Amino acid sequence: MIGIIMFGVALVLLLTGFPVAFVFAGVALVFGVFAEGFELFAFMPYRIMSIMENSIMMAVPMFIFMGNVLQKTKLAEQLLEAMGQLFGRIRGGVAVSTILVGCLLAASTGVVGASVVAMGVISLPVMLKYNYDKKLATGVICASGTLGQIIPPSIILIILGDVMGVPVGDLFKSALLPGAMLVGAFILYVLIYAYFKPESAPALPESESAGHGVKPCWNAFKAIAPPLALIFAVLGSIFYGIATPTESSAIGGAGAILLAMLYRQCSWKVLWESSKETVKVTSMVFAIFIGATAFSMVFSYTGGEEIIEELMFSLPGEKWGFLIISMLVILVLGFFIDFVEISFIVVPMLYPVAQLMGIDLTWFAILIAMNLQTSFLTPPFGFSLFYLKGVAPPQVKTTDIYKGVIPFILIQLLVLSSIIVFPGFYGFD
Repeated sequence: MIGIIMFGVALVLLLTGFPVAFVFAGVALVFGVFAEGFELFAFMPYRIMSIMENSIMMAVPMFIFMGNVLQKTKLAEQLLEAMGQLFGRIRGGVAVSTILVGCLLAASTGVVGASVVAMGVISLPVMLKYNYDKKLATGVICASGTLGQIIPPSIILIILGDVMGVPVGDLFKSALLPGAMLVGAFILYVLIYAYFKPESAPALPESESAGHGVKPCWNAFKAIAPPLALIFAVLGSIFYGIATPTESSAIGGAGAILLAMLYRQCSWKVLWESSKETVKVTSMVFAIFIGATAFSMVFSYTGGEEIIEELMFSLPGEKWGFLIISMLVILVLGFFIDFVEISFIVVPMLYPVAQLMGIDLTWFAILIAMNLQTSFLTPPFGFSLFYLKGVAPPQVKTTDIYKGVIPFILIQLLVLSSIIVFPGFYGFD
C-alpha cells in the first residue's frame, strides 16, 4: 500500500499550492528512500536524459512560442471586430462571434489565458453595453477560451501522445470532429437561449453591426485569412505527411513571425518577450515531467500499478465501468489540480489498464483531453474563471462567472458522453 499512500500524500500537497515539480520529486524521494534506499534512484540520470532527448516534446516550446507571438499581434482584436460586424445583426450574434473567434484562436495560439483575457477585454464590454445577460456573456467567454485544449495543435494532446505512446498526428486528426462538435454545441446553445430570451441576447443596432452587404464579409475574410493560412500550414503539413508534429511546430513558429510582420507588430521586443515567456512555460512543463518521472518510477516499484490494475479490473461493467470511473476521477481531480499534473501522474496509471482491456488508446486519449478541458471551467480553481475575473468590470461578480459556466460545463460533458457512447460517429473503432 506504499504506492497508494504516496499518491494520497502527493494530492494533499498539491492542494496546498506547493510547486508541482517539487511535490512530485520530493514525495518520490522520501518514499523511494523509505522503500528501497538511494540505490533506487541510480537510473534517474538516464531517465532525465531520455526526457531531454524526446523529439515529440520538442514541439511543446515551438507551439508555445507560436502562441506567444500571435498573442502580441492584435490578432484577437481584429478577429473579434470583424466577426462582431458580421454576426452582430442576429440575436446572440456577439456571443456567436466570440465562440468562433475562440475556435480560431484555439487553432492558432492555443493560449487559454490570452484568449480569455482578450475576449474579456473586447467582447464583454460590448455584450454588457447591449444588455446581454451577464451569466451568458461570461460563460461564453470562459468556454470559448478553453477550446485550445481540444482543438489542434493542443499542448494537452502532445503531452498525452507522449505519455501514452500514441502518435500525436493521429490525436490531432481525431480531435478535429470532437472539437467541431463542441463549437457547434456552444453556438446552438447560444442561439436557442437568444430565441427564448431575446432581451438577454439582443442583436446589435444596424450602425454597430455594419449592416448587410459585402463589406462586413470582406472585413471578416481579411481578418480570418492569415490565421487560417497558418492553421492549414501547421495541421496540413501533419495530415498530408509532409512534416512530423515536431517539424510542423517549427513551421508554426516561423509562420507566427511572418504574421507578426504582416500585422506590423514584429519587433525585437516582441520576439524577446515571446521567447522569454516560452522558456518560462517550457521550463515549468519539463520540471514537472522530471518530477513526475521520479514519482512514477517509485510508484511502480512499490506495487502501486498492480493495485490500480486489480482495482480497475474488479469494477462492475468491465470496460464501461472502467471508462466511467476513470472519467469521473479525472473530472473530480480537475476541480482542484491542473491538467499537467493529471496528465503526468493519473494518466500513466490508467492507460496501461485501458490497453489491457483492449480500449483504443487514441479514443481514450481524446476522452481524457475533452475531460481535462473541463477542468479550466470547474470551480473553485478553474483558471479561465480567474482570468476573466481579472479583466471583468466591477458589476460582474464572481458568482455571475461561476453560474455562467455551468451550462457550458454540462455541454462539454454531453459531448464527452456522446464520444463514449457513439465512438463510431467520431471515427473510432
